[in-house]
Amino acid sequence: MNNAVNGAVIERAGNTDGEWVSQWLESLNAVLQSGSSTAIAALFAPDSHWRDLLAFTWTITPQRGADNIGVAIGQGQTSAKAHGFVIAARRTPPRRVRRLGVNVIEAIIAFETAVGRGSGVLRLLADQPTQAWVLLTALEELKGVEDKVDQRRPSGEAFSRNFGGDNWLDQRNKSQAYADRDPAVLVVGGGQAGLAIAARLGQLDVDTLVVEKNERIGDNWRNRYHSLSLHNEVYVNHLPYMPFPPTWPRYVPKDMLGIWFEAYALAMQINTWTSAEFAGGTYDETAGRWTAQVRKADGTLRTLHPRHIVFANGVSGIPRMPELPGLEHFAGEVLHSHGFNTGARWRGKKALVLGTGNSGHDVAQDLHSHGADTTIIQRGSSTVASIDPSAKLNYLLYDEGPPLEDCDLIATTATYPLRVLGYQLAVERMVELDKDLLAGLASRGFKLDIGEDKTGHQMKYLRRGGGYYLDAGCSGLIIKGEVGLLQFDQIERFVPEGALLKDGSIRPADLLVLGTGYHTQQVLVRRLLGDAIADKVGEIWGIAPNGEMANMWVQTPQPGLWFMAGSFPQSRIYSKYLALQIKAMEAGMLARQ
Repeated sequence: MNNAVNGAVIERAGNTDGEWVSQWLESLNAVLQSGSSTAIAALFAPDSHWRDLLAFTWTITPQRGADNIGVAIGQGQTSAKAHGFVIAARRTPPRRVRRLGVNVIEAIIAFETAVGRGSGVLRLLADQPTQAWVLLTALEELKGVEDKVDQRRPSGEAFSRNFGGDNWLDQRNKSQAYADRDPAVLVVGGGQAGLAIAARLGQLDVDTLVVEKNERIGDNWRNRYHSLSLHNEVYVNHLPYMPFPPTWPRYVPKDMLGIWFEAYALAMQINTWTSAEFAGGTYDETAGRWTAQVRKADGTLRTLHPRHIVFANGVSGIPRMPELPGLEHFAGEVLHSHGFNTGARWRGKKALVLGTGNSGHDVAQDLHSHGADTTIIQRGSSTVASIDPSAKLNYLLYDEGPPLEDCDLIATTATYPLRVLGYQLAVERMVELDKDLLAGLASRGFKLDIGEDKTGHQMKYLRRGGGYYLDAGCSGLIIKGEVGLLQFDQIERFVPEGALLKDGSIRPADLLVLGTGYHTQQVLVRRLLGDAIADKVGEIWGIAPNGEMANMWVQTPQPGLWFMAGSFPQSRIYSKYLALQIKAMEAGMLARQ
């Protein structure tokens, strides 16, 4: 029995998974040639999802519903001229899986556009494989300006046989000095986001300089509190091009990360200035470039004129120091968690920690482990999940067997409605797995929530960058009473001796640590680039009206200004697409907004 879909014949019976996928892709190729939005829409289930990463739209574009998808792909095809959709060779073959409660045939695909080559993910409904439920189209590389990797790597002749001239190290030192040129891109921040985008741009021959205010690359991790380790497993946390060694622990300690970041910058030949801080800049609309000031350790200012500035200094920028009643009278020491290193010098002392996010809990646990009498203060409800097994549920894809690059591609397919649904399903399971943990916290008076729409900690991170704790052991200490718990609304004000409670008693303290989070990057932009640009750009991070991350990894309303932030997986994945946009602009393939 046959079904004609816009001129392409699809068999309804007897097909293998690969044949279903191939025939659907043949149909897509045919309708793209016709340019008919209606014909494109007919290939999709009524409630379907398409996410495009640059391939058709030169930005990150989600669509929901067959008709909307048909129109959007049809419009994008006018310039994209996408063609040659096939099952990707040498990648995970089509397979039947269950995604978000739906049985699908999932395949990794490949295609070409007028300017580049793309890959993507196709999910056909298993019980109706003539229709797509999910499609991802992602630009992988630009024709003629591909990454210089594998067979395209440089020969090395420029320095290995240059007898009497500059060797590799000489060339690297001259390149990093920028004595006779300006970088095309100035990256502010040398953490995982900054290093990832700089590495990507370097492989595309885009002259890039990273400025890092700390003394060494990696200090953004080294200088954090003594006991810090990553809260998700090593398998998902690699940087581009250079995976962590297979001998490394599952949960990587901060100082190992610091060492790796420094080695990564050297190995990837990333131009870096350390002990150098971005001090501000102005944009010349006519020239299409910035006048940027970089302050070095000796106080001197260096003026640079990059065409692009990438803020890569984290989801959280400036520590938030709340106004607390009577705090000016407190006689003890006050620190923000950002500046907390170790609880060793507080042995035998009394400490209060304000905030029940990851930092607050970790600081409280560190203080307790060093013998401080520690109480954590809760201002509002928090989401709590165990690191293992609950938090691991969000990364189960990476345990399915496909290589990292395939998992990364699959992980980017979800539009906002699918992400919400996925996290809701995961949270249902988390609550069951953590029922004893959560019951124990509730019995101590700890205020719990599972997110405003039952999406748990992941959507809290995407929406506001905090408000949750992945339990590394502090919850058990609270349950056993070894770390005290105090609700903020029990406090009248702070006094020299500590916190005066509303019942008239005083909770004495020698130390108050503020685990109170950070201002958004918009505040940082306002300080460094001025009100006009900050207002023009608007919200940074959080969810934009289209369900994507606001002003992240794409062109912003301010020409030449980009934002690169997020977790290790986000930095690894989206650095590719940000770098491709900048390279396309530099090569004249993409116009600035």
